[in-house]
Amino acid sequence: MIIPIRCFSCGKELGSLYKEFKERVEKGENPKEVLDSLGVKRYCCRRMLLTHAELIDEILKYSV
Repeated sequence: MIIPIRCFSCGKELGSLYKEFKERVEKGENPKEVLDSLGVKRYCCRRMLLTHAELIDEILKYSV
């Protein structure tokens, strides 16, 4: 689905960080180091970015 704008647990804004996180990880950087450099310290916020699955393209196939 679409990345949540805020962390479900603590409310920190994460929507603006996802694009940079995804690009840097796809280039081969270590996800831990990327999250550290983006300032994502809490484990609840880290899991929001690490475990996100892009399902919107799969869902759109069935939306007609």
